[in-house]
Amino acid sequence: MSDSCCGTTAIEIEQFTTPRHSSDQRLPVVVIGAGPVGLAAAAHLTERGIDFLILEAGDRVATSVAQWGHVRVFSPWKYNIDAAARRLLEADGWSGPDGDWLPTGAELIDDYLAPLAKLFGERVRPSAHVSAISRLGYDRVRTLGRDGAPFLIRLKGGEELRARAVIDASGTYTSPNVLGASGLPAHGESEVFVDHALPDVLGADRDRYQGKHTLVVGAGHSAATTLLALAELEDTPITWAIRSGNPSRTYGGGEADALPARGALGTRLRAHVASGRITLLTGFFTHRVRETEAGLEVVSRDPSGAEQSVTVDKIVSATGYRPNHSIASELRLDLDPILGSTRQLAPLIDPNQHSCGTVPPHGVDELAHPEAGYYAVGVKSYGRAPTFLMATGYEQVRSVVAALAGDWEAARDVQLDLPETGVCSSSLAEAQEQRVGLATGISGGLLATPLPLATVGVSEGGGCCG
Repeated sequence: MSDSCCGTTAIEIEQFTTPRHSSDQRLPVVVIGAGPVGLAAAAHLTERGIDFLILEAGDRVATSVAQWGHVRVFSPWKYNIDAAARRLLEADGWSGPDGDWLPTGAELIDDYLAPLAKLFGERVRPSAHVSAISRLGYDRVRTLGRDGAPFLIRLKGGEELRARAVIDASGTYTSPNVLGASGLPAHGESEVFVDHALPDVLGADRDRYQGKHTLVVGAGHSAATTLLALAELEDTPITWAIRSGNPSRTYGGGEADALPARGALGTRLRAHVASGRITLLTGFFTHRVRETEAGLEVVSRDPSGAEQSVTVDKIVSATGYRPNHSIASELRLDLDPILGSTRQLAPLIDPNQHSCGTVPPHGVDELAHPEAGYYAVGVKSYGRAPTFLMATGYEQVRSVVAALAGDWEAARDVQLDLPETGVCSSSLAEAQEQRVGLATGISGGLLATPLPLATVGVSEGGGCCG
C-alpha cells in the first residue's frame, strides 16, 4: 500500500445491512427541533423508556410556529394532537381543548406544545442551534466500524454532544424557496427586502403594509392568507403574481371543498380578484428585482422570453420551502435527486402524482438512510414536496421510535388514518369563522390536515396543500 496520491490505496468496503445503530445504548437519542413533530417524537421516546435530548435552535418551544402564531389552521384540535403526547398530558392532569376548534399557531403552542415540553423538563434545550452532525472519529468516507460509533452533534457555539441516534425534525421554515423562477434567485433579489410567507399584516406588521402597494408571489395557501389579510387594509393596492395561467389551484374547491374553511378561503380570494380589489398577474416568472425611485420594479421573463413588469412598495414571497441538509453533509444520505427526500419515499409523495390525501402510509423503512440511526422526519422528510400532513409526521415518529426500541413489528405496522370525513363535517367551522375570522393554512400543510378536494379541475401539478 502506498500513501501517495499516485499509488495503490486500501479502501474499506462494507455492504450495508439493516438495522444498524450505535452500540452504546447509554447515550440519548437527540431530537432536533421542538416543534409539533419533534415533541411528538419525544413523547414516543418517553413511552418507550428511551433517554433523549431535544435541541431547539430558537429561544422557545416551537419557534417557527410562533412566527405564524396569528394564523388559524384548517384542521380542528382533534387532528392536531399526537396520540402519545395526549396520553402523557392527560396523565399529568391536562384537559384537551375543544376538539372541533380550529386553533391559531399561538393557541397550538400555549394549549398543547408548551405544556407538553414542560413535561420533558431540562431534556428540552432552547437556543441550541445544531451546526453539524457526524460520527465520532469518522468522516463520510470511512466505513469499517462506522455503525458502532456514536453520532457527534456540534452546536453553533462549539459545544459537542454524543447520541445513539438522531431524529431530525428541524423542518424547513427557515429555508424558504427563492423569489425567482426556475429555482434560482431573481437577479437583484438579495439586494432588496423581501418578506417571506405569512407576515402579520393585520397585527404586528400592519404599519409596514398599510397604504403600501404590495406584491404577493405564490399560489399556495400562504399566499392566499396574506392576500386576504391585505384586502382588509384600506387604501392598500394589492398585486398577486403566479406562474400558472390561471389561479384555479389556489381557489380550490370553493363550496365543494372537503374543508369548509379552506373552501371559503378560495371563494373569497376569487371574489376579490373578480372585483378588482386584487390585481392578478398570470404567467409571471420573476426574473429581476431592482429598486427605483418609483419603488421596487419586479420583472417577469417567461420561458419564451416575453417580459412583463410591476412596480410596488413591498414584496411578499410565498413560494414555499426547501430542505437544508447541510448539517448532515458528513453523513451518508440517500437523497432523491428531485425532491431531496429519501429515495424510497420520493415516489410516494411526488406532487406530480399525489395530493396530500393520496400519499400512502410510510414509516421507518421509507425514511431510512445508509447512515444507520439518522432519520429526517416531519416536513423536512418530504424535501420539496408540498404534500406533507402533520398527522403523517406523527405516524413517522411513532414508527421510527418503535424501530429504535427494537420493536420492528410495531415499526412496520404503519397506519395512517386521515380524517376524510370527520374534518369535513366539523360543525364549528362556519360558526367559528364568524366569531374569530377566516381559518387559514400553512403552505405545505405544516400544521393543517388538508384533504383531497371534491371533484375540482386542477390546472397544474401540485398537492392540495399548496
